[in-house]
Amino acid sequence: MIITRFAPSPTGHLHIGGARTALFNWLLARGQGGQFVLRVEDTDAQRSKEEHTQAILAAMSWLGLDWDGEPVYQSARFELHRQHIQKLLADGRAYWCHCRPEDIEAKRQEALKAGGKPRYDGHCRELGLGPAPGGVIRFKSPPTQTVSWPDLIKGPISVDSEELDDLVLLKSDGNPTYNLAVVVDDLTMGVTHIIRGDDHVNNTPRQILLYQALGANLPQFGHVPMILGQDKARLSKRHGATSVMAYKEMGYLPQALNNYLARLGWSHGDQEIFSLQEMVELFSLKRVGKSASVFNPEKLNWLNAHYIKQTSTEELGRLVWPYLAAQNLTCPNPGYLAQAMATVRERGKTLVELAEKAAFYFQALPPLNPKDALKLLTSTGLAYLAEVGQELRRAFPQTHEALDELLKNLASAHNVKMGQIAQPLRLALTGQTASPGLFDILNILGPERVNQRVQAALAFKPNQAEADRA
Repeated sequence: MIITRFAPSPTGHLHIGGARTALFNWLLARGQGGQFVLRVEDTDAQRSKEEHTQAILAAMSWLGLDWDGEPVYQSARFELHRQHIQKLLADGRAYWCHCRPEDIEAKRQEALKAGGKPRYDGHCRELGLGPAPGGVIRFKSPPTQTVSWPDLIKGPISVDSEELDDLVLLKSDGNPTYNLAVVVDDLTMGVTHIIRGDDHVNNTPRQILLYQALGANLPQFGHVPMILGQDKARLSKRHGATSVMAYKEMGYLPQALNNYLARLGWSHGDQEIFSLQEMVELFSLKRVGKSASVFNPEKLNWLNAHYIKQTSTEELGRLVWPYLAAQNLTCPNPGYLAQAMATVRERGKTLVELAEKAAFYFQALPPLNPKDALKLLTSTGLAYLAEVGQELRRAFPQTHEALDELLKNLASAHNVKMGQIAQPLRLALTGQTASPGLFDILNILGPERVNQRVQAALAFKPNQAEADRA
């Protein structure tokens, strides 16, 4: 059975690159009827934080990337790591090293100056030393061996073992190092496929040697190319948000982010829109590209707008409400919220944008845009608005056609374009000159709210000097 894993370090939030790696592992496992396990690599005691662990778990859950079993914490497995180190010592595949760090660094600098490689010179390799304060345990890397593997994404890769150092397995503080812990965990957890970022390519030959020294079968490795910003530099905060939960806060839907991340390096013909279930059925590492991908915010916005349009107004109301509530607004009822969403669903790319465009429905009196108010609520504009308000109180329109007729009749009576009648009304009802259709707004607000807003706008008193300048 195929077993994949995602192994984040809780030293920060889950970022876009990590989320894509998790998604690819999840898709591979789910598509093959295998298991997807989550391992928290919290061995860096100084930088690992419980709050970061919880944030990573929350991000995974938001994306819908469920894992099998309970999360595994690497820090709880130190004894298991040490047992494997002792096995390597007993088999003559590891040794104690008493060299001081400053001496090792000095030798590395000398090697660099001489045009050599800055690697440990093996001083303690054959001395048969035992434990000592400040000592470390190193892996006895074979001196002449070609380490090769058929990378599932990049193709065949080979590295000469002479390029590799006698890496440290156990640090002077008694804790195992990353490469040792990863190998032992993947081995004992039965991981069959290791799909990770290509920044780990240099670790792979070292880890393969450890597998071989432990007499274990090798998993299959695949290294996913990195994600770049639009300037072709590695994606970072200067390119915008990189944290998954930051995208949630900005109003992106998880299905849009999953769809975008999957297409960021993987393809299936010319298809752009994929549900999570479709991706499970179609995903293949053979279709993952070998070159880096460029993060395009506009493409993500396009996908998010698509999924917003596909979401029911009731569900959209539930998703948008937290962004409205953050503005201290109140909602009469879920039905009213769904009605409002129906009018703005086509007008925004994110939930935040929808909340901004729908806020006027929930405000007691929407603040009037000052520039628009000076332009539209002149003495003439106020006169038109007063007439509209009077007509609305006399006969509130029940259809689009009735509203159009009302506005056309007023425009004809004053020999002006219909917009000169409609725009002051739109401003009074929404505070803006761009909004959903007027009939929809009237229908949702109802006669009482409409009259209240019209009367409030009629009280507008523009400063004449400001009006002249406008």
